Amino acid sequence: MPMVNAMPRLPAAGDPIPRNPPGSALADLFEPLDGLLVSGGDPRLRLDPATGTNEYGCRPHPCPDTLSFASCTATSISERAYGRVSQARDELMQSVIKVGLEAAFDARIEAMREELKAALGLPPREVEVVFAPSGTDAQLQALWLAQVWLGPALTTVIVAADQTGSGTADTARGRHFSAATASGSVVRKGEPIEGLADGVESVAISLRDETGGFRSPAQTDTLVLDAVEQAVANDGHVMLQIMDSSKLGWRAPSEACLDQIAARWPGRVQIVVDACQMRLGRPRLRNYLARGYIVIVTGSKFFTGPAFSGALLVPGGVSSMLDSASGSASGLSAYSGRSDWPMRWPGVRSRFPVRANFGQWLRWEAALEEIRCYFGVPDEIRRTVLAAFGQGTERIIEASPSLRLLPRWQPAEDRSRDEELAPATIFPFLISHRGRLFSPGECRKVYRALARIAATGGPATAARACQIGQPVALGDVALGDVALGNLALGELERQPAAALRICASARLVTEAFASDQNGMGGAIQHELERVGVIVAKLEWLVAHPDGQEFADACHEA
Repeated sequence: MPMVNAMPRLPAAGDPIPRNPPGSALADLFEPLDGLLVSGGDPRLRLDPATGTNEYGCRPHPCPDTLSFASCTATSISERAYGRVSQARDELMQSVIKVGLEAAFDARIEAMREELKAALGLPPREVEVVFAPSGTDAQLQALWLAQVWLGPALTTVIVAADQTGSGTADTARGRHFSAATASGSVVRKGEPIEGLADGVESVAISLRDETGGFRSPAQTDTLVLDAVEQAVANDGHVMLQIMDSSKLGWRAPSEACLDQIAARWPGRVQIVVDACQMRLGRPRLRNYLARGYIVIVTGSKFFTGPAFSGALLVPGGVSSMLDSASGSASGLSAYSGRSDWPMRWPGVRSRFPVRANFGQWLRWEAALEEIRCYFGVPDEIRRTVLAAFGQGTERIIEASPSLRLLPRWQPAEDRSRDEELAPATIFPFLISHRGRLFSPGECRKVYRALARIAATGGPATAARACQIGQPVALGDVALGDVALGNLALGELERQPAAALRICASARLVTEAFASDQNGMGGAIQHELERVGVIVAKLEWLVAHPDGQEFADACHEA
């Protein structure tokens, strides 16, 4: 059966999703590299013809002059990873000549599973890797696996639903989360996916309460336990999606809560960890898998591979049940191809179409290069760089007259499993001006204006393109004390607000380690100066809300 790539050319916003005729996959491999890197995903990867960037403001080629601290959202590919992608394509072409496209592609994807496990320090025979076009697509794969093991009728409980991906509200119910799939199928957002949606109910647990304040970790634990207890009543089953970590860098529920769930409802709850940010230590990752949890990861976000590159890490104990299972995968075939699934699962693989997703593969090649380089840096240096950058970034934000740093929200537990990622690596902040907070709409304008090179007449800092994390809507809050559990309190009337984010990343660490700028200390200081430039540009934008940059940002919206 011929292999078909979903999106062979460089797509632009508004273009129809192209579908290749059979037999064209090999020709697609010769397409321009930039085009391949944005193929095989959903419409969020399409490029705006006017700016050459996708929905996240990222390009499919290196942008070394951009000040990028947006690794909680998306990052343009690095020069190092771009070189690896070019080399990987050449290597696959040589392999195709010897064994044919299908065998060559399968062999390379299978090798990448082992490379990812090795880089993350996972036992090779006790964990399997299922690849996906994005973390959102991986949520659908996780739902199908949970249905195979627990039965098709179940309740999905989503923790931190207000701080997870926008598509989760749909994937949690087995529904289409976009207008098109990575395979090029045109679908209707929100409609049921055949074989996934029947009998699925969903419960969303927010980290914010009805008054606009943030719940304490203990309050969140109680809500999680109550939701699971209600769902398993009358012999029900649950897929519990927990958060590690959220868009604001938070984790929920606590380990004590998870221990209680395991003790009270053995065999009734399958836990899925949303670790798409990948801001957790390798010991914590191994612990999740040892407990039988499925873990959703990405090669983008912290590791700064190009968006999208998703995967499921599946513990061996549960994967052994798959080939004898009878669950249908009919609707999921629009989201996943045969090569996404491990060769050790021949029964599962046979349920999916043969389809080479070159874009997904190349994005993971880039991500693996970043992951290998990051873990090639000595442990102590990784700790030093991330800690120094975090402390410096907090000082810069706190010194700004217009920015309000949000507190860290974290249950009290042993953080040793997180190694160098125990300190915060996402630094969310509110923008205040003349006694009020910027609304989500205003924050979106700021976000877009930051990425633009300002017109002549502004300060030098405004002439730099800057990328930070996309706004996270917080609902109605007040410009009072920004303190844990007290964000909604203050003397002023509550109003809709959003948080922007500056983030540390794996690339920050590897570039600091390789830098010759007066040693590693000089490299960290250089990065903090770049953060200072971003904050200065933010201050300038806040002070000029009627300027041309905001007008242009409004036009782009």
